[in-house]
Formats: sequence, C-alpha cells, structure tokens
Amino acid sequence: MTEKTIRPGSIQAWFAAIRPKTWGVALAPIFIGISMALSETGHGRLLLGLLTIAVAVAIQALTNMENDVGYTKRKAEKGNRKGLPRATSEGWLTIQQVDRAILLTAIVVVAISLALVVIGGWVIFVLGALSVAAAYLYMGGPKPIAYTPWGELTVFIFFGLIAVNGTYYLQTGTISFISVAASCACGSIASSVLVVNNWRDAVHDESVGRRTLAVVLGQQRFPRLYLDLLLLPFIIVLLIVTVYPEHFLYLISLFAIRKVKGLYEDFRTLKGLELNQTLFNTVKLEMQFAILLTIGALLDALWHWVL
Repeated sequence: MTEKTIRPGSIQAWFAAIRPKTWGVALAPIFIGISMALSETGHGRLLLGLLTIAVAVAIQALTNMENDVGYTKRKAEKGNRKGLPRATSEGWLTIQQVDRAILLTAIVVVAISLALVVIGGWVIFVLGALSVAAAYLYMGGPKPIAYTPWGELTVFIFFGLIAVNGTYYLQTGTISFISVAASCACGSIASSVLVVNNWRDAVHDESVGRRTLAVVLGQQRFPRLYLDLLLLPFIIVLLIVTVYPEHFLYLISLFAIRKVKGLYEDFRTLKGLELNQTLFNTVKLEMQFAILLTIGALLDALWHWVL
C-alpha cells in the first residue's frame, strides 16, 4: 500500500504514526544489556527482560507519536521537507486521536515501569521518569530538543547509556565497565540514525529556524560525524576484548562492520527522499550489531558455564 492510498484511521495510518521500522533503536540496547548481564554473571531474569523489552517499545512508539503530532501542532514543516510522511499532517489521523493514543501508551509505560520499580528500586524509577520526560521534551515543551543541536546527544544518553545500563542493572543490581562500554557502543549507532534524519532534513530545518546539529556543523563536518559514530562501536568492542580477553567471543559483532562503507557512501551521495532508505539501513546496522554482540555474549556465557 502506497502513502497516497492510506485510509484515514486505518492500521496503516497508525503504523505511520508509531513507525515500527524505528523500533530497532529501542530494542538493540535491551538485547545488549540482557546479554551482557548473562555473559558476566552467568544468569538472567527472563520476566524482567520481557518487561524491559515491552516498556522500551512502548516508549519508542510514544516518542514517534509525540514527534508526529508535535510537528503538526507547531506547523513546523514546509513543502520542501523530504522526510517520512506524518500521519497527522497527512490527515490520516486527527491530532485528538494521536493525543489519546499517547495518553494510553503513557499509562502502559507507567504501569510496566511501576512493576520494574518494585524490583529495581528508586534507580529504575528515576531512569524511567527521565525517559518519559525526554520522549515528551523532544518535540514538546517551550523549547523542543528537536529544534536544537542536542538531539544526537539526547539519543546517545537515552538509547545508549540509560537503556543498556538500566537493563543491565535490572538483571544484576549493579553496572560494570563492560555494560558502560557497551552502552556507549549502542548509543553511538543510535545517534547515527538521527544523524541521517537531520542530514536529510537540513535544508528544510534551516528554513523553519531549526538549529539541528546538521545545520550547525554544515556539509563539510557533518558527514564525518556519521562515519565516526558508525565506527566507534567496533572500536569499543576491540577495547573491551583487549581489557577482558576472556570475552573474545564479543568479536563476533565485528562482522557487522562490512556495512559501514556502503552506508557512508550512501550518506555522502544520496539526497532527499533517497536518504530514507539509508536511515532504515542504519537502523538495520544497529540491529545487526546488537544481535551479533548478543550472540557473542550468549556464546560467551555458555563457554564459561561449560568450562
């Protein structure tokens, strides 16, 4: 079904609002946090893992809906925008419908978070509250983060540091050098997804007064940031294995590096709508890296259990 044939109020319209293709950004840190805990401690908590996955997906869906409706409310777009269509801007969903869905999703997030807080204590409460606040403030509030150069850093913190270490903490009751390093790796690729988004929309964003990092750094420096963010996770894995050689199976994740060159070339040469596929391919890279690192960590846990 094409964008032009999406019926108002249909499932496809809701998919346009919640954007399931971006959920990999939320799932990747959870997989990494759980697998790192298994690798380092030799045990895990399945129910906690499933609840963490559920709340991560809910927060990502909430963020996407808030983003969709926020732009429409502020009339923050012009006809030269090259990004994915927004359900409310296209008339597929009303602002009221999406606002209600945001409220219901927030209730789900709070309910699951309360269960996690009972187990994880005040630390998880604080992290959960910060995550929900960030999801709202990205496009809501008096000065949305989306209008500033701090979007990539926000993603690094919440989809890297907080998501991985919060998951690891729920599983183990602590954090470690490895969990912090892995969270930086995950946050780096997650940030690169927003880099593509902001690069694609740089001309439009500048025309409506948005000072994103792409606008601030410009065409000369911003592509290098994308490459650095893609390469950093693999450097971090090498660092972890150098410090802890017994975790050599983490090196399985390096197989994902073969995608980096093609992504960087696409980033530099493609324009406008063509970059939408680069964005999704960057999400795929994050998922490939996370899955391979998860496999490596699980094999590592099995290796040490057998020995």
